[in-house]
Amino acid sequence: MKLLSLLVLAALVGVHQGEESSDAPSVVLELTHGPFLGHVDSTEVNLWMRASRPGTFTVSARPTFEPLAEPVVVTQRASAEQDLTMSFRITGLEPGTAYDCEVSCDGTPLDHRRVHTPFLGTSKARIVFGSCADERRFPHHGVWDAILARDPDALVLLGDTPYIDSTELEHQRERYREFLEVESLATLLRSTPTYNTWDDHDFGRNDTNGLLEGRESSRQAFVEYHAGPQFGSDGEGIFTSFRRGPVEVFLIDARWFAWREDSIAAPGSKSLLGAAQWKWLTASLEASDAPFKVLASGMIWNGATRPGKPDHWGSYTAERDALFRFIGDKQITGVVLVGGDIHRSRVVEHATAESAGYPLTELISSPMANVVMETANAPHPGLKWDAGLMHTFLELEVDAVGERQQLVARFRTQDGKVHHEVVLQGSDLGAANAPVELPR
Repeated sequence: MKLLSLLVLAALVGVHQGEESSDAPSVVLELTHGPFLGHVDSTEVNLWMRASRPGTFTVSARPTFEPLAEPVVVTQRASAEQDLTMSFRITGLEPGTAYDCEVSCDGTPLDHRRVHTPFLGTSKARIVFGSCADERRFPHHGVWDAILARDPDALVLLGDTPYIDSTELEHQRERYREFLEVESLATLLRSTPTYNTWDDHDFGRNDTNGLLEGRESSRQAFVEYHAGPQFGSDGEGIFTSFRRGPVEVFLIDARWFAWREDSIAAPGSKSLLGAAQWKWLTASLEASDAPFKVLASGMIWNGATRPGKPDHWGSYTAERDALFRFIGDKQITGVVLVGGDIHRSRVVEHATAESAGYPLTELISSPMANVVMETANAPHPGLKWDAGLMHTFLELEVDAVGERQQLVARFRTQDGKVHHEVVLQGSDLGAANAPVELPR
């Protein structure tokens, strides 16, 4: 009798366990990161996110104030091959319009995000630039909150964002995940269109170039973890550009092509940009009708930095000078240079009146979250200002109303304080003092 009771009890337990197993809910799909804003223009929004496991996700974008309008729907599959990352390109939107973007998986809502497309022909823009952020070294800093408080139209991360120092694919992915888990950064990225290029530490190793073994893995991880308008061309490099009102920003890749080929712009010397990027940059510059054109790279445009460091445009003077001559030959107005990397904030005026047609101003901002390098306070004949500022960023405020074309550069720190200001008039950058057409 005792044995029979035990057998019956075991059978009942087995049935109960089997029922629990068959009725147990499946693991809920959720987002581990995002949604974050990538490229945004007057008719397009790019949303980036990462899922907890493979699955099919949908973004539905509907005008906020037209609840009965037909939504724009985009579907993506989160797969292990892409480390569960997804980039949603939502096109066909109306300029100057608020959209409610609903993220769902198999009909289950996961997130709601309100996004505004910019107006066509807007005459003002505020864009923030920064470089060198190591969240492991400085986990508690306020630079991301300070940027959010400025409510920029776009954020540009110039590289070493994050520090990776490896081309091993899984390590690259892990470091991007860790970086994007910083709460204040994630809050900023959820509401601010963001653009990126890389510098040496996120490309794979300090002071390196395009000969670095494993660079293909670095590029794969970069593409997986960003939502830019483009990533180089034909699977090479990550250069790109975007327009915000009166300013067009050209994000230069100073790593992928460096030292891999001879320069077509300066025969007899090694190239920094590579032939494909050179052709893209020069054609895009010549075609741009933006009153101001910002050429931004992770490395600095001059050679004045800490002793023994070769990692700058000063090591590629022939190609750099060829670019400056191209600007002059084509009478390209409104060019401003931006760089990072050296853990100092500086303003350098290049003596390019004969080559470019006017002095080119270089604005350097670094670090967002790292130590200052006192040895990088190197002399330069065009140095106008230098400071060792931690947790710093560069804010460009551009205004092109009527006959006025003005760019104001402000160097700010995490407390919001302005440490230096540079005012550039369009007329000082080769532009005629005439009304400006802003078609985009």
